[in-house]
Amino acid sequence: MVLEDIFKALGDPTRLRIARLLGAMELAVGELAQVLGQSQPRVSRHVGILCDVGLAERRREGSWVFLRQSESDSAVIAAVQDLLALAETAEPDFAALCEADRKKLAAIRDAREAAAETYFARHAGEWDELRALHSADAEVERRLAEALADAPLGALLDIGTGTGRMAELFAEQADRVVALDKNLEMLRVARAKLQHLPASRIELVQGDFADLPFADAGFDTVILHQVLHFAPDPAPVLAEAARVLRGGGRIAIVDFASHDREELRTRHQHVRLGFSDRQMAELLKAAGFTASPPTALEGGSLVVKIWTAKRRAAAPSSKSPALETAK
Repeated sequence: MVLEDIFKALGDPTRLRIARLLGAMELAVGELAQVLGQSQPRVSRHVGILCDVGLAERRREGSWVFLRQSESDSAVIAAVQDLLALAETAEPDFAALCEADRKKLAAIRDAREAAAETYFARHAGEWDELRALHSADAEVERRLAEALADAPLGALLDIGTGTGRMAELFAEQADRVVALDKNLEMLRVARAKLQHLPASRIELVQGDFADLPFADAGFDTVILHQVLHFAPDPAPVLAEAARVLRGGGRIAIVDFASHDREELRTRHQHVRLGFSDRQMAELLKAAGFTASPPTALEGGSLVVKIWTAKRRAAAPSSKSPALETAK
């Protein structure tokens, strides 16, 4: 990075606002346009300038383009964010713009979450059938069990439990299972499905996967089964999973490999069209995990991947200043 080029790129109020927003989370170009109140072509031009100097990176998912803060030079990026934070404290006009941007971003997040919750409520009773359209469940479950067979499950947290299938699958092997979902209708379905299991070993909890209602280091195993593609930003979800895991605890993520099935975005509220191995490895590393080689199941039109990782001794908390400012 050339500092002169960086300062030139930041010599525009819109690009300052974009850099500040990307410091909080990854965003689609269309979302940035909504927040900034500008046309998508204009926002794309500003984004191009930030990418050219190494302050931002593009990532395409189907017809959507996501932007994130560059990771090419973490020291420079951190310095830029420090300067932007200082500018907010020193310049009232800039602070007002940033605060307005964060409120619009929060409104977009709320709208997306509301759409997802409406979908979940509408399809709660047929969730297992919908899953069967996209993956061979029996084979996925067998391979997931194999991936977790090398150590005791201990206290297991099933994040985004849906109908409770993962909690049911591992209830006999775990010391206890906590099944969490944000949607009350889903929890009612899960409760009906799990009522044959001892109540002392299964607990159903309502909660958000990006703000888990649990103390630090309370679980030995965390499972995210076909959940992460609903996250507007996967990073805080994985950071929260790391926070509630004990050192050496394990996470297992079952989701789709990167694909271009746009209809899943519109028909089923998928925010992410799967994940590449590189993207998942970066997310896990940033959250405080050491990843193992992934497993691929290619029995359907969509490839299902199983990513497993162990929590390092000290993982970052999801309650970082950048995330707090985005709320």
